[in-house]
Amino acid sequence: MDLWQIAHVIARLLFSVLFLKSAYAHLTKVKMMGGYAKAVGHVPAPELATIVTGFMMLGGGLSILLGYHPRIGAGLLVLFLVPTAFIMHGYWKIQDPMQRAGDEAHFWKDIALAGAALFILADPRWPWPWTLG
Repeated sequence: MDLWQIAHVIARLLFSVLFLKSAYAHLTKVKMMGGYAKAVGHVPAPELATIVTGFMMLGGGLSILLGYHPRIGAGLLVLFLVPTAFIMHGYWKIQDPMQRAGDEAHFWKDIALAGAALFILADPRWPWPWTLG
C-alpha cells in the first residue's frame, strides 16, 4: 500500500466521522434538534427534516467511509450542507456579535465541507483503496 492509499483511507475516516456523529445526534435527539431547526430557520416540519437530514448524513458518511457508491454519498452531503448553511447559519441576519461569529464559522464550515464533498464527486481515481464498492 502506497502513501496515497494510506492517506486516502485516513481522509475518508476523518471526513466521515463528523457526519456519522451528527447523524447519530439527529436520529436520537429528534425533538431537541427539531426544536432548534424551528427556532433558527424557516424549516417546514422541523422534526421530519431532522430525521431526513440525519439519514442523509448517515448514508453519505457511511458511503464515503466504506467507499460504497461514494459519489452518491457525496451528493447527499452536498444536498444537505449547502441548504443547511443558508437556512440554519444565516449569520448576516444576526445582530449579536458573538452569535454572529459562531454562525459565520458554522456557515463557512458547511460550505467548505460541501467543497470537499464536491471534490469526492470529481475524484477520477477509481476504485478507491480498501472499499466495499
